[in-house]
Amino acid sequence: MAITKVMGIETEYGITVPGAPDSNPVLASSLLVNAFSGRGRKVRWDYEEESPLRDARGFEAAREPETPAEDDLGLANVILTNGARYYVDHAHPEYSSPECLDPRTLVAYDKAGERILAESARRAAELAPGGRRIQVYKNNTDGKGTSYGTHENFLVDRATPFARIVRDLTPFLVSRQVFAGAGSLVRDHHDGSVAFQIAQRSQFFEVEVGLETTLKRPIINTRDEPHADPERYRRLHVIIGDANMNEVAIFLKTGALAIVLNMIEDGAIPGDEWQLANPVQALRAVAKDPTLRTTVERKDGRRLTACELQWHYLDAAKTYLKDRETSHWQVEVLERWEAVLALLEEDPLKAARTVDWASKYQLMQQIADRDGLEWEDAKLALVDLQYHDVQLDKGLYYRLAAAGRVERLVAEQEITTAVTEPPADTRAFFRGRCLARYAPQIAAAGWDAIIFDIGRETLQRVPMLEPTRGTAAHTAAVLDASPTAEDLIRNLQS
Repeated sequence: MAITKVMGIETEYGITVPGAPDSNPVLASSLLVNAFSGRGRKVRWDYEEESPLRDARGFEAAREPETPAEDDLGLANVILTNGARYYVDHAHPEYSSPECLDPRTLVAYDKAGERILAESARRAAELAPGGRRIQVYKNNTDGKGTSYGTHENFLVDRATPFARIVRDLTPFLVSRQVFAGAGSLVRDHHDGSVAFQIAQRSQFFEVEVGLETTLKRPIINTRDEPHADPERYRRLHVIIGDANMNEVAIFLKTGALAIVLNMIEDGAIPGDEWQLANPVQALRAVAKDPTLRTTVERKDGRRLTACELQWHYLDAAKTYLKDRETSHWQVEVLERWEAVLALLEEDPLKAARTVDWASKYQLMQQIADRDGLEWEDAKLALVDLQYHDVQLDKGLYYRLAAAGRVERLVAEQEITTAVTEPPADTRAFFRGRCLARYAPQIAAAGWDAIIFDIGRETLQRVPMLEPTRGTAAHTAAVLDASPTAEDLIRNLQS
């Protein structure tokens, strides 16, 4: 029986400092984090239980993990009251959402990350000498050959063989870009020509399976770091995907993946039937064709389009859920999945209201036709970037949203609430509430524990290995009955 799919998204944001091309990105990123978190005491991140070099294939990588500097722990790595983590990673500000139990809630917390970065930039301008601005973009490439990540995380059953996950999930992830891609202009390194691709990250993947996230990127990442009970759970670290601006795209890409993972756990994927002859080659080929007519080869020699492959997964999902008790979000995912595939097959631009790459492509085509521009024109490159600006009054996605040209899924008040309040139905509730109430007495915190310093001889570690506990239902009463951290520890121990 498939387990509950706890899910989250972590995004490394792109930044630029106008007028200062040689600015230090680490310092600029740190300024953003510090500007948002303020001058108060910052709770450091707990690295004790992290194991980024442990591989799901049963071994540990030989190289030693980097040890963060103490200053980085305190100054550029904070936990927020909504249960999220906000820090500097690989010279980018990164926002890792709190744990969520459904994709609609995840949309709200992912968009809350955009609001947090926009507010960080506003506050940073007040602190920086001369009011120098830091521009923030929710995208995945600097346009110069460098990519930075947007990773999805899903809790899966440890009992599910990892080889089955690789086999059954790879074709889905290769073809998912037809509705999950954010789109970008890509320059050919050989002849200098520029073309539009439907996904930003696809060109940066080189292998099918592996542990790396920045070099030789794999379609299936093998990092075995569950941030939960390792005997029961595995955290699937999905590194192949774009940062989406469109709320429906975020909902659909995470919701469909959650359903597919449930199907894999329950053995409901038809074995080798959809396996691709060369997944990396197929990934890149699909990305290069905005008409979505390119076919890819299966291991049995037959060819099909990415949309046809997605139809296979959708039909299997319908069969799988038919005789099961389904949640409201699962029903909505199936409906939206079917609707977007129908539009994409009829005419990809008809899906512009809910698919980022189609929305961007349509906008760029309109500007190119109006102004007589070729794809190589710098103005279109600027449009490509501005689509991802997180400022509500400047980002082109948000201008399209204001004009009613893209579909919204969550109300702005829900996003505003998600900036400060944690989800009520995961352990993020307990983490967020503790940060809001007891920060001065918290020595460190992580995804699966909070460490309190309440003046005893030893620090008090509160483990949170079960992501579906620590919810409002489990802990609201004890929190309300605990005016101080010392009261909380005593009440928890009793």
